[in-house]
Amino acid sequence: MTAAVDLSAPPLTSRPARSGGAHAMVLRNLMIYRHTWLVLVAEVFEPVLYLVSFGIGIGALVGHVPGLSDTTVRYPQFVAPALLATAAMNGAMNETTFNMFGKLRTDRTYESILTTPMTVWNVALGETCWALLRGALVTVGFLVVVSLLGLVSSAWALLVVPSALLIGFAFASLGLLVVTLLRSWQDFQLIQLVMLPMFLFATTFYPLGVYPRPVQLLVECLPLYQSIELVRQPFLGHAGPALLVPAGYLALLGAGCLALALRRLETTLRG
Repeated sequence: MTAAVDLSAPPLTSRPARSGGAHAMVLRNLMIYRHTWLVLVAEVFEPVLYLVSFGIGIGALVGHVPGLSDTTVRYPQFVAPALLATAAMNGAMNETTFNMFGKLRTDRTYESILTTPMTVWNVALGETCWALLRGALVTVGFLVVVSLLGLVSSAWALLVVPSALLIGFAFASLGLLVVTLLRSWQDFQLIQLVMLPMFLFATTFYPLGVYPRPVQLLVECLPLYQSIELVRQPFLGHAGPALLVPAGYLALLGAGCLALALRRLETTLRG
């Protein structure tokens, strides 16, 4: 006796393969970082050193500086939110530039991944999500440190967490675009040539008012300045419509860079 065969069912080879999706890339990175979690600890330790040396050390000499709405704040309270924003930026940028360049150019990791049902979109979105998650983890770790130091005086400081996710999205997308333009490891010097001056001049250590107005306009265009504003305002107890400006800036920056990066990554990996 022969078994009945359902001729209406399509053959196995014609059924579409199911993709693991972007979350598969996030899970892959989580598995890797189980063994290299000290890297994240080091990224928290770096802003702590800046806070201790500049915010607390030099802060003892500086005293109070202009805050928001014609108020003054202690210098460590002024510096801490800027370092929080910088931590989110560095965490995201490091993932989609340095780490991703190794996977893209040296290890050829993505070529192997794309032999599976994974797509370039899955890879790009997954790496971006992991990068902003990494940036948020570093920011939360540093937020715990500044809270223990008694620098948090408002419950609005909890908005730092979603702010860090938005900052991570913007800089992860920017890093994803930049990594498609890099030719060799030496090109990372060009990234530092941009990042270091932006870190120093984007009101990290002194208020915007120290600059003449033409320079202020230039500083206000920097993505790190907008990131610092997005964190500093709620950190100092001010949460209102003014936050929509930096939030909109970073959202548009992230969306635009991600769209361009996807096109370039598609050409790079499928070329």
